[in-house]
Amino acid sequence: MSALEIRDLDVSLGGTPILHGVDLSVAEGEAVALLGPSGSGKTTLLYAVAGFVTPTGGEIAIGGRTVSGPGRHTAPERRSVGFVFQNYALWPHLTAAETVAYPLQRSGIPAAEAASEAGALLARVGIPDLAGRKPAEMSGGQQQRVGLARALARKAALYLLDEPTAHLDAALRADLQEELAARMTADGTATIYATHDSTEAMAIADRVALMREGRIVQAGAPDEIYARPIDLWAARLTGPAWEVDGPLIGAPPGRVVVRPDWVEPGAGLEGEVGAVWFRGPHTDYRIETRAGRLEMRRPGAPEWAQGDGISVRVRHWWAIEG
Repeated sequence: MSALEIRDLDVSLGGTPILHGVDLSVAEGEAVALLGPSGSGKTTLLYAVAGFVTPTGGEIAIGGRTVSGPGRHTAPERRSVGFVFQNYALWPHLTAAETVAYPLQRSGIPAAEAASEAGALLARVGIPDLAGRKPAEMSGGQQQRVGLARALARKAALYLLDEPTAHLDAALRADLQEELAARMTADGTATIYATHDSTEAMAIADRVALMREGRIVQAGAPDEIYARPIDLWAARLTGPAWEVDGPLIGAPPGRVVVRPDWVEPGAGLEGEVGAVWFRGPHTDYRIETRAGRLEMRRPGAPEWAQGDGISVRVRHWWAIEG
């Protein structure tokens, strides 16, 4: 049985269509990343699944039970869903421990037992010493961990995470991504993770669904999405990519997509280095060729300078629709 089934889902807000015929299935224990730019419909889709907005068409089933469909709308509190909000959404007057204990008490657990379990959950997300603090006394990363602990307290069949690392600095983002991945693996609960960060999506998800203008346009394993994008838009959403003439690099007629890590020095295509960027662990080169502009990524410090001639070969390419 799937943890989540979304069939032909439409959502309009204020009379404006937001989601159009969305289909998505999430298996038990599976982590699916919704990857798309701002305004693509990721948050609206999560809100529809959680019950915060009412669809205008289609059906949603959680754990085999229909919670949204013609003539049916199950209230959010009656759906087995844990939600981690992008903006933390913590109650300012409650401490971390009280925040996490709240959904436990709402489920009927006695106050003392709920407090004990809340303490254990705060320890699981690495902040046991913050139990007595209120949101104003915590950093953004700490608040987000409290939000995660609160979601875990629901013991839900499905977790929904709405860009939970969007407002964090790079170090905190990496820490929380690692924590989230560990929690999802440990709990074995289905998860949908909305993000605009392709690196994040690839790192945490079993499957990635690309969203564009309220539709899912491609879904698959991270390596499939990266290596076989459906078009140039999808390719650039998931990482650096350039479009070049296929025959000039040994590919079939037409336009193909090439990524920096698919290009390497070697006999094949002559070009000139147009720009060099040293990134620390690797160096990126922009190369102008008769096939078109390429980028090449090489480990370590720069080996070529701007203006140098260079010969490269493309070891992988992928034909695209446009």
